[in-house]
Amino acid sequence: MARIAGVNIPTNKRVLIALQYIHGIGPAKALEVCKKVDIDLSRRVNELSDAEVIRMREVIDSDMIVEGDLRREKAMNIKRLMDLGCYRGLRHRRGLPVRGQRTHTNARTRKGPAKAIAGKKK
Repeated sequence: MARIAGVNIPTNKRVLIALQYIHGIGPAKALEVCKKVDIDLSRRVNELSDAEVIRMREVIDSDMIVEGDLRREKAMNIKRLMDLGCYRGLRHRRGLPVRGQRTHTNARTRKGPAKAIAGKKK
C-alpha cells in the first residue's frame, strides 16, 4: 500500500483516482502530478515501482499544500475572519451561510434540523 502525504492511497485504483484521496488534490492537480512524474494515467497504484512512488511523494511535498497543513491554513483563515468581526466572520460564528444565500426557507445544512416554535400552529 502506497503512503503519500500521510494517507494510505488505495492500491487497486488508477493513479489519477487514487491521488484524489489526498485532501487538497483534485482531478487537475492529480493530472499535474502524473505528468511531472511521467506516469501513464491508465496504470494502477499496485503497478508502480517504489522509485515512482517516492518521486510522486517528493513532487507533492515540494509543490503543494495538502492534508494537515491545508486544513490548518483553512481553519486559521476562518479564525482570522471571526477575530476581525467582519460580516463573513460573524456568519461563521453564528453557523449561518457565509456567501449570501437566502436563509428564510433553505440553509438547513448550515442551520441544522428545523426547530419547532411553540404556539405557532393555529
